[in-house]
Amino acid sequence: MKFQRINCFAMAALFVMSAAMSYGQEQVPAPNATSNAPAPQAGPGGFGPTSETGPGGGRGQAGRGPGGRGGVGFATPTYDTTPPEIPSDLKGGGVLIFSKTNGFRDNAAIESSDSSLAAIAKLRGLPYFVTENGAVMNADQLSKFKLVIWNNTSGDTLNDDQKAAFKAWLEKGGVYFGTHGAGGDPAPRDQTPAGLMRSAASWKWLISDVLGVQFIGHAHIQPADIHIEDTKSPLTKGLPAVWHRADEWYAFSENPRSKPGFHIIAAVDEKSYDPANFSMGGDHPSIWWHCVGKGRALFSALGHGAEMYQEPLMIQFLDNAMSWGLDPKNGSGCSAGK
Repeated sequence: MKFQRINCFAMAALFVMSAAMSYGQEQVPAPNATSNAPAPQAGPGGFGPTSETGPGGGRGQAGRGPGGRGGVGFATPTYDTTPPEIPSDLKGGGVLIFSKTNGFRDNAAIESSDSSLAAIAKLRGLPYFVTENGAVMNADQLSKFKLVIWNNTSGDTLNDDQKAAFKAWLEKGGVYFGTHGAGGDPAPRDQTPAGLMRSAASWKWLISDVLGVQFIGHAHIQPADIHIEDTKSPLTKGLPAVWHRADEWYAFSENPRSKPGFHIIAAVDEKSYDPANFSMGGDHPSIWWHCVGKGRALFSALGHGAEMYQEPLMIQFLDNAMSWGLDPKNGSGCSAGK
């Protein structure tokens, strides 16, 4: 699937922001977080009806946390068993945007990021589907997608069968893109403010083989400088060499730079902000990728707040990431399963 270059990015960013706001206004209201029943499904077409002649989108939901738009807190853990209904005419090879939370949840941030990601896919003319239903992680439905974005997910979202299906899909050549909260679960523990639940980090393969490092905490939201290290990567197209912005700066138990096969794309400069108790010793990677079997895993620690997904440079990066994930030549080095 080949991406066409956007000639005027400023106009494209405005389109994405406008489409994202419209998309957010049309979302299905959050279901009761305590229910294990399948959530109401939005009609196909996210931004319009699907058709046999062009890509389209759809949306399904389940497992949402604190009710009410803009709610922040801990979700009531649920595990989905009934897969969402994906539009029958959704073409293959597109993007699955998955944002289930069984831990910390910021409704506004997820709605904003889901909306911007869907708007980018719409702008690109890509097939896409947005869901919070963990039962989408089955071999049949995963086979319809080339890229799965774990968008600000939290907590242990999948049952054992769903984990096995996602693991097989990724290792056989799929592409994972984790945003912010997807890499922000603490080491496994039994108790949270919401009661008994498992951290996403209880799935050891997710930490060791996909993310590669364990989250340990974060400094408070403040401006800092992100240094782009791989200026030739498609992931950094259109980004400044020093990207100055505010965020919640994640820290990890070890440096992904020290791990074989990990490609560091960008790092935050600890001299440009106060890391408090969450310094990584000066070298602080924030975006990286590596092979997982024949597949690829990309993680970005950026993107805590809802407003951050309306930043033109953040939209540029998300667009880059989607393009990178869907272009098979970017994974040529993973084809041997190394």
